[in-house]
Amino acid sequence: MNTIKFKIVGLCICLFVISNNIQAQKTITSVASSYTLEATIKGLEDGITVKLTPGATHSSDPAVAETIVKNGKFVFSGSLAEPRLYYLVFGKNQGFISVMLENSKMNLTSNAEMGSDENKRITFKNTVFTGSKSDAYFKKETAYRGDLDKAYAAYHTKESDEVSKLIGEARKEKETKKLDSLQNLPVWKKFEADEKAFFTNVEKSMTDLIVRHKDSWWGPFFMMSQFSYLTPQQKPLFDQFSETAKNSYYGKLADAEVNPKSLVGTSVAAFELKDKEGKSVSIKDIANRKEYILIDFWASWCAPCRKEIPNLKKAYTEFAAKGFEILSISTDDNQKAWNTALTKENMSWPNLLDNDVVSKSFNVKAIPATFLMDKNGTIIATDLRGEALEAKLKELLKS
Repeated sequence: MNTIKFKIVGLCICLFVISNNIQAQKTITSVASSYTLEATIKGLEDGITVKLTPGATHSSDPAVAETIVKNGKFVFSGSLAEPRLYYLVFGKNQGFISVMLENSKMNLTSNAEMGSDENKRITFKNTVFTGSKSDAYFKKETAYRGDLDKAYAAYHTKESDEVSKLIGEARKEKETKKLDSLQNLPVWKKFEADEKAFFTNVEKSMTDLIVRHKDSWWGPFFMMSQFSYLTPQQKPLFDQFSETAKNSYYGKLADAEVNPKSLVGTSVAAFELKDKEGKSVSIKDIANRKEYILIDFWASWCAPCRKEIPNLKKAYTEFAAKGFEILSISTDDNQKAWNTALTKENMSWPNLLDNDVVSKSFNVKAIPATFLMDKNGTIIATDLRGEALEAKLKELLKS
């Protein structure tokens, strides 16, 4: 009888423990199913907007939420399937703070200093972000970048910087003998060796970080956050991820970049960009009465792009009368540099300045990048340059 009582009591205790564990799990699940970010930032003007903008996406994604500062405070709340990196963007891109949000209660404090310049830039000091284990882990795992910054500064000496400047001037003036002499200086040879070793270390550090996290969403997240863009050449690295990692939010973003869908056969969406005079020009205007249009993405600072211009001029001279047109779209951030390059290169076809939207619609990750479009607006070939472009145009525009 005592044994039976003991078993019954034991069963009751077990049921009580199980019941409480289930209740505790429900409570934890309830708390962990949403997030709240409460921020207090001294020095911010009342009424300034704060946008919650996705980070590590390699695109200019719109804000997912927006609020207004009142008495130096603001709050964001929501829910996430997995932790995400966001930027708190203040005003009209006047300043930002990065935060790794997760389903928890988080707190942010900082001191803001409003700039007196035309853009009224905001700088933040003494920023403290608590309540996000993911944010703390992210910072811990990427602390190696501080060591890389020190290593970079160590081999960029005053002497090497001076030689670098002289090499740039000699290259610009096409002074071959002077250029050869400078590049053979011991200080420059050492600089080149140190730079090669540095970037080898950068690549290894990033790759090691990503591979260590290949079985969770952290792997593709680190891949997206540590690289400015991804290319198909990084597919072997992506292929090491587990299915769980590949199917995560950042896994799908990385997949789209390392396994890009071909644009051949797709239609070019209508768009307008501005020329150097500030006049809006549409792709429809340029394509009017043309058989084939080569859309060429380039930039003034891109040496391979500039090297390709003589080939474009040759193709334009030979095929323009047969219905061939070129539209060069510069991805320059510096319009003055773009204008200078246009004057120097003297390209006689339409030249427009990208707005960061058009290049992304073509999934441009690196330049030069070209897309050959027919008169119906369909892309029929990509990345044609030099002899390959000439051969394709001869095939299409047979007399």
